Amino acid sequence: MPRPPKPVLLATALAFVLLAPPVAADAQTHVRELAATGRDVSFPQCGARLPAAAFGVVGTNGGTVFTKNPCLVDQLRWAKRRPAPPAFYANTGNPGPARSRHWPLGQTSPRRCSRAGPNSLGCSFDYGWNAARASFTAATDAVQQLHDVSRPRARQRAANVDWWLDVEILNTWQVTESRATTAAQQRNTEALAGAVNALWALGVDRVGFYATRYQWNLVTGGLAVTGARFSRNPVWFAGFSRHAAATAACGRASFTGGPVLMTQYLAADGFDADVWCA
Repeated sequence: MPRPPKPVLLATALAFVLLAPPVAADAQTHVRELAATGRDVSFPQCGARLPAAAFGVVGTNGGTVFTKNPCLVDQLRWAKRRPAPPAFYANTGNPGPARSRHWPLGQTSPRRCSRAGPNSLGCSFDYGWNAARASFTAATDAVQQLHDVSRPRARQRAANVDWWLDVEILNTWQVTESRATTAAQQRNTEALAGAVNALWALGVDRVGFYATRYQWNLVTGGLAVTGARFSRNPVWFAGFSRHAAATAACGRASFTGGPVLMTQYLAADGFDADVWCA
């Protein structure tokens, strides 16, 4: 996502501020913080009055892979009205062949998912690939509906922004059944690699990961399993309670080996707020 523009203070606005009643220092700090941060929204915020933000990140799914956020068009409209360009985020998962009707048995591209080996690394890669493509289709549908453009133009617009892959243990991963064995973490890593490569193949330039370090390490095994595989993928660090902590986290080492571009904290109004680090 491009760097959110710095707020510009117009002369008329300055005059209003000078004539307005004094505001408590804590409130002033809070207003300045929110003016420089983004917000991320998805299906839990359907029907809510969305807050002001420097930029918006919109979830494409209804909480799990292969679902759609029913408010995607309205939330994308809100994000498009922010000063900086919007971004999308998509849920991820890797449930295995026994827990998903979307499992790619018999698929031969981009990897082979043989019925003789239904829980192979190739099957996990294909599952992540298919899930990311489904999320991209949902975003393309929303863009086309919002802007009334051709399908190719809608796909181009959907690809011309940052995409984030949401990695949380609340989604279904094979580690929940196999007690986080290295083999399960390797399959999960393949599913995430499939998702990244699908979005790259669709023309998305920058694909990053949203997670806490704990959740990422549980799902993938961390750098001990993934190595430098995701070092090209930036990080959106989650799990901070205050703006100051989220800002400080911009200087942390990431869980992928890639750069930390965003951090998230819970704002006082109950919405998630996002600090742009770069």
